[in-house]
Amino acid sequence: MTADALSPVTDAFARAGFVRPDYGGRCLDAVLPGAAAAVCAALGLDPAPLPAGAEAARARLALPAASRVCVVLVDGLGQEMLTERAGHAPFLRGRAAATTTLTVGYPSTTAASMGVFGTGRGPGRTGLVGYTARNPEHGGLANLVSWDGAGDASLWQREPTVFAGLTAAGAAVTSVGPASFAGSGLTEAALRGASYVRAESLADRVDAALYELSAPGLVYLYWGDVDKAGHQHGWRSSAWGDALGEADRELGRLARGLPAGTLLLVTADHGMVDVDHARLVDVATTPALARDVVLVAGEPRACHVHVRPGTADAVAERWRATLGDEALVALRDEAVDAGWFGPVADHVLPLLGDLVVAARDRAGVVDSRTQTPHSLTLRGMHGSFTPGEMLVPLLVTG
Repeated sequence: MTADALSPVTDAFARAGFVRPDYGGRCLDAVLPGAAAAVCAALGLDPAPLPAGAEAARARLALPAASRVCVVLVDGLGQEMLTERAGHAPFLRGRAAATTTLTVGYPSTTAASMGVFGTGRGPGRTGLVGYTARNPEHGGLANLVSWDGAGDASLWQREPTVFAGLTAAGAAVTSVGPASFAGSGLTEAALRGASYVRAESLADRVDAALYELSAPGLVYLYWGDVDKAGHQHGWRSSAWGDALGEADRELGRLARGLPAGTLLLVTADHGMVDVDHARLVDVATTPALARDVVLVAGEPRACHVHVRPGTADAVAERWRATLGDEALVALRDEAVDAGWFGPVADHVLPLLGDLVVAARDRAGVVDSRTQTPHSLTLRGMHGSFTPGEMLVPLLVTG
């Protein structure tokens, strides 16, 4: 079966209005490789150390050569969210003509997207397949954001990173973010190779980025408060609008302060859906879902369901009957063959669930046996294939 073949899963995917990841096309996987290739072209550096396909990524995004490049990732800023709440973002709104839309990979969540962003490879190669994943070494959950239970980051995520390649090519590479991210598991997995500058407030991060850009090279700046506001209050809330407004003001200040000729790219790792808590089905209290299930990993909008050997088909049938139109349930091979994760390496295959479940509309699947009570109350969630989660902006200006 190919990703384009007509199958029950492919047909259900289309009927759900889902968005397929455009790996190797208009996708988040092109942003950082393309930016790195732009720096190499401007500085006359050999791009050979960059991950394969970096120059092609630059061409797909039509990025000019630039000796200074600043890449900003605003966590949780989906394209549909930005469009609807554009009144809070005059800087970004005023540059709509320079903004295009990209897909992220699957699942549409931070850990997976940081792997896509940082390596130019899909989750099937990076092993960053969700918020949590089953660790084959001990059979328990590994949290791929906090990195609890995941072990050595370089063994979990084995693909070369863009930052390491650009550093090897001879360019200065700086990552600006909170102190808690310096040397963290996710940072080492997806973004290893950069010099790390610690700064907490967004204003301080902008100041740090501007300082680092006084010399040629690539600077990456991360901001997470838009995502936090969405999780806590929902993306249609006043709190989310305030968070977007703060980010927009500082992005404007960053753009005004950049040295002449600097290329600025602003993008995001995923969007968000305000879930209906009445439509969150708990595996722990639903016998038809719990039967033969060993572990539920991932997150409510994108689950990896690990089952007892030999029961996958039966479990899939029960989950489909129980969830109905609330989610698309695929067997592992169906999800892999459909290209959900991009090409899948042998060592990554066991990380994927025997069933892979993508929530529709505002629904989700939780498991109160392993998820914290707080996580079950979050207003905004993400991970699935809806346009609100999968589509992100890419502003290119300079």
